[in-house]
Amino acid sequence: MAALTVWTHGGGLLSILAPIGLAVAAGTALLVDLDSTGPSYWGAATLADLARAGPRRDDLRPQVAGPAVLANGGIEPDQAEPVLTALADGWPAVVFRSPRDRADFAPLVPVYPLLPGVSAEPGRFCVFQRTGFEAGAPGPGITLPSPGRRTIQSLLTGSLPVRSRWIRAWSEVWRHPWT
Repeated sequence: MAALTVWTHGGGLLSILAPIGLAVAAGTALLVDLDSTGPSYWGAATLADLARAGPRRDDLRPQVAGPAVLANGGIEPDQAEPVLTALADGWPAVVFRSPRDRADFAPLVPVYPLLPGVSAEPGRFCVFQRTGFEAGAPGPGITLPSPGRRTIQSLLTGSLPVRSRWIRAWSEVWRHPWT
């Protein structure tokens, strides 16, 4: 079992795409949105549904290969802690999308867009996302290429990009020993 928490500086579209990219890069993984005001990801069930009714055995492990998404549904993470623990124990990889810069359930992967004036905590290992600006990484970390338009469209609609160097670059994040 591998689990990581993704937090994105500044929110926005990158805060939606980064956790999906990390989940897709893992192969078979579950993305769980911990943001009670988060986006409406595809998928029928929500974290709030599972916390209310209790997870079924089929919820606690993958039914098919590939990524799955669990939207939040309006619940705070501490209200769903037993469900989150059970999901992390049952899936080969779990990505928690967090609205906060802290690791409550798994090691934190901070993601920063490379924009003028945006800087990470000095010395903190981060993921840096290239943008249209010529800004260098302000510290140690993994720098991702810009995602292509097709990749973005595919991820937002729940289909998998066939070939994406952006997704391949996320694979390196799984190999880093986040603490």
